[in-house]
Amino acid sequence: MSKFDPAAAKKERNKTIRWVVTIFFVTILVSGIISLVSDAVMSVSGIVVAFLILMFIILVGIVFDIIGVAVTSADEKPFHSMAARKVPGAQNAIKLLRNAERVSSICNDVVGDICGVVSGSASATIAAQVLAQTSLSWPQLITLLMSALVAGFTVGGKAIGKTFAVNSSTTIVSFVGKVLYTLQGIPRSFGKKKKK
Repeated sequence: MSKFDPAAAKKERNKTIRWVVTIFFVTILVSGIISLVSDAVMSVSGIVVAFLILMFIILVGIVFDIIGVAVTSADEKPFHSMAARKVPGAQNAIKLLRNAERVSSICNDVVGDICGVVSGSASATIAAQVLAQTSLSWPQLITLLMSALVAGFTVGGKAIGKTFAVNSSTTIVSFVGKVLYTLQGIPRSFGKKKKK
């Protein structure tokens, strides 16, 4: 039986509190910035462009939801084999899997919820644009249709995405690991160019 270590438990609790506080403020900041930018862009865009922006926001939420589910579903063993063979991104994938809880929280909760809030705001902007160009006896109909459309695309897309994420978790995590590896290499490449 392992002994209870009060110091370790307190350290872990403080670590969790810091993580929650950080996520709270990051979510507020990022959500505010994205909402401001999307509202500003959509207010000067046509209905078609605004709708495409809305679809892009929903798609981002679905993609990050897929990543979050894949990270919690994938097995770490194949990536150790890849890391032994020096496959690019394998070490990054292992880090993702070892921090699956936090990665899932960022992807599913932070990004997912931000996209949900922003897409709701975007749908309201589009509804207002449609109403400004048409004369309907029941204007609430457009708002209801937009809300239903956003909910349908979001829920349906995430449902399909979750099935794909569970069935192809290793492939998805491997791909994300390679993307992170490539992004890490960008500062190094700039550093080399400066030295030359």
